[in-house]
Amino acid sequence: MERLNAAEQRQLAARMENRQMKEFMAMYSKLVQRCFDDCVNDFTTKSLINREESCLMRCVDKHMKGSARLSERFQEQNAAMMQSGQLPGR
Repeated sequence: MERLNAAEQRQLAARMENRQMKEFMAMYSKLVQRCFDDCVNDFTTKSLINREESCLMRCVDKHMKGSARLSERFQEQNAAMMQSGQLPGR
């Protein structure tokens, strides 16, 4: 990134930010669809019934905790690889 001029660095940063936002929105959409499909099945009312709301809360919580744990493990593995010299230092 040092080889890029200031304008190129800003453009690259904007592209990376845009890509991260798209990836986040895709992940969010998948989570919503998955939890909706798993939990919502009574379409006789416009509001969620208690069972559906509880299911949605558990579903989202489970996926958020899983995502957090996955991130932790990735960081742990990355740190271990850096320490053992398997990844080049920055």
